[in-house]
Amino acid sequence: MEYREIGHTGLRVSEIGFGGEWMDGTPELTREVVARANDAGINILDVWMPDPTRRSNLGDALRDLGLREQWVIQGHLGSTWQNEQYERTRDLAQVKPAFEDLLVRFHTDYMDLGMIHYVDQAEEFERIMAGPFIEYVRELRASGTIRHVGLSTHNPQVAKRAAADPEIEMILFSINPAFDMMPATENLDDLFGEAGEQSALDGMTPERAELYGLCEQAGTGITVMKGYMGGRLFDAKTSPFGVALTPVQCLHYELTRPAVASVMVGFTTPDHVDAAVAYETASESERDYARVLADAPRHAYVGQCTYCGHCAPCPRGIDIAAVNKFYDLATMYDTVPDSLREHYRALGATAADCVACRACESRCPFGVKIADKMAKAAELFGC
Repeated sequence: MEYREIGHTGLRVSEIGFGGEWMDGTPELTREVVARANDAGINILDVWMPDPTRRSNLGDALRDLGLREQWVIQGHLGSTWQNEQYERTRDLAQVKPAFEDLLVRFHTDYMDLGMIHYVDQAEEFERIMAGPFIEYVRELRASGTIRHVGLSTHNPQVAKRAAADPEIEMILFSINPAFDMMPATENLDDLFGEAGEQSALDGMTPERAELYGLCEQAGTGITVMKGYMGGRLFDAKTSPFGVALTPVQCLHYELTRPAVASVMVGFTTPDHVDAAVAYETASESERDYARVLADAPRHAYVGQCTYCGHCAPCPRGIDIAAVNKFYDLATMYDTVPDSLREHYRALGATAADCVACRACESRCPFGVKIADKMAKAAELFGC
């Protein structure tokens, strides 16, 4: 298992994480799934679901296996259980007991990441950050009851606001190849609606590219939800691209986005854990989402670098995907940030070493004019 730091939090987590939403089995099955995940090296769990049974089953499993101190938990603030059903709320009279219940059921006195739950409207984000809700979050942070502050959202416009706010240290955001082509929306259902097929023809939306760049530059970590698009990407009939992707291919796409630390995968059986962690030992061809998308009947990635790595190897030793990623990030600023320039220079071989042999271009599934882009990068970074 590979591990990454979530932004500047200092928390090192497995790049494959555990999204607890679908873990609704018996206590015995839950313990078996948690044990399998732990054996595979997984050490991060997202707990947004307010259902007391699932909370208790997961909390008991971590306690019984002696894993609480070894695992990083994303615990949500604002996800409550009212009248036997889930209710998202900002009413502190409901938020506080729900969060206290989460601590009790996980046999702990802290959450590693205190997540401001499910903010998809920009206006709501502003209200939260100027009102009593954030004051409660600050109290929890000051007391050590939450160690770091995060926020979950599906809307890149809200995510950009969060990434620009130094008080928000990381975000839980919905990322997959299809969502990256869909425009910002305040209604999550829109991401699964009829617009999906059309969005596959429209190309990556600028606000998502800008979000990833902002997070990378600000040190705001990202953990990923909806990485499989609810399983729709596994079936050509429901995929907006008209072709099916595998779990490994989806994970590779998400883990190659800037600032991403971990993908929260939903498990209900040990076999689901195995399918996800197969990513760690998968070959380059098994991880290859780019070739699949390039041959898809519907996609708009032509001419866009997706950092897939097909261009390698370079005879001059240039990490072309990394250069393209830094170039794309840098072009979002009026002046190249010093930190980004240093990351670029640390590559060793830079775009200036390109001899324009264009061998890489014949290998690119999306027809990127790589030599031209190397020339632009060399000019932009000055080396």
